[in-house]
Amino acid sequence: MQTMDPVRATPRGALSSPAVQRNTGPILEVLKSHLPARGEVLEIAAGSGEHAAAFSGALPGLEWQPSDPSAEARASIAAWAEAADLPNLRAPLALDVLDEATWPEGPFGAVVCINMIHISPWAATEGLMRLARRVLPVGGLLATYGPYREAEVPLAPSNAAFDESLKSRDPAWGLRDREAVASAAKAEGLALTRRVEMPAENLTLLFRRVR
Repeated sequence: MQTMDPVRATPRGALSSPAVQRNTGPILEVLKSHLPARGEVLEIAAGSGEHAAAFSGALPGLEWQPSDPSAEARASIAAWAEAADLPNLRAPLALDVLDEATWPEGPFGAVVCINMIHISPWAATEGLMRLARRVLPVGGLLATYGPYREAEVPLAPSNAAFDESLKSRDPAWGLRDREAVASAAKAEGLALTRRVEMPAENLTLLFRRVR
């Protein structure tokens, strides 16, 4: 499981991250305002599974489908799902945005991707956009969350240090330019429709499939 956050194992065997505990509430508030009331949501790179358990519990009208390419992450997601015991939280898929053979057919009303774009090679962002085009109907939502570079906004010292830390771990990682991400989305028929400032110098970017 790729993460820059410290994680600990709970007694049930699920992994837990302090960063996830801090950002779950703010992300949920954005999702509540923009996700459909009912339907199916595909979560990409669901990591520990804490978000999946929290969001499916707070949004009972949605069928939540978590996924992650990491077997360690899927085991943690399954442990959180077992503890939550929610009828609308599905078993995790072994989905890898770099491997189209693992992609589900859909459709899904929305795709959610939290803290993946900067902790993966650029090809993963391009894959995410192709996947979203495949599984979303016209008008469907792609929500991404994480830190970004923005030409018109000075980079916060904390994000500059984080970017250096990411690149020291893997040169293919790092904060992405918001406009580059928007261009990759546009190439797949997705339009950036909203930028939401989040705590700790993060952004939620909302895209809609327009063609």
